[in-house]
Amino acid sequence: MDIDRFWSLIASARSTAATSGEPFDEVLADLLTGLPAPEILAYAERFDALHDALYRWDVWAAAYLVGGGCSDDSFIDFRAGVIAQGRAWYERVAAAPDSLAGHPAVVAAARAGSDDALFHEEVDYVAAEAFERITGDRDAFYTAWAAHRPGDARATAEPDMGEDFDFDDPTEMHRRLPRLAGLYLGPDSA
Repeated sequence: MDIDRFWSLIASARSTAATSGEPFDEVLADLLTGLPAPEILAYAERFDALHDALYRWDVWAAAYLVGGGCSDDSFIDFRAGVIAQGRAWYERVAAAPDSLAGHPAVVAAARAGSDDALFHEEVDYVAAEAFERITGDRDAFYTAWAAHRPGDARATAEPDMGEDFDFDDPTEMHRRLPRLAGLYLGPDSA
């Protein structure tokens, strides 16, 4: 699935979810259910590539601030949530994670003291949900995925996450993510 088709599906699901009040992941699963199985697998492949591209220390630090901490599993959910925000926000975050300080949901969550903005676990499983709806079998996606990507090399490759740093060091967080740290930690006291 080419990148434009992928983002078109995300935009369509966002638009429908906004007008219908249905959860984004449910709407996206509905859209995928209307596609042939190979296209659902192609969607999953594109999703994984975009998801993996956000596997960086600076993005994790942003998730750490937004979530009041961020485990490995939570970081998976955060990256899915960034993808769910659509192409423009994804590209902003990929270029500069500190740009999240301008995201309306992040700003609202910071003001409310909430730590769940942009963490969307369900989005990680939309392709599997679509396969289950089509086949009635929860494991059908994983069987098809194994045939589609035999010996998936992603599991063994070490990603380049950039420079590691201490997320619990407020001075370092202010230096690397000044706007987001200001929003969540207050003014830099250094």
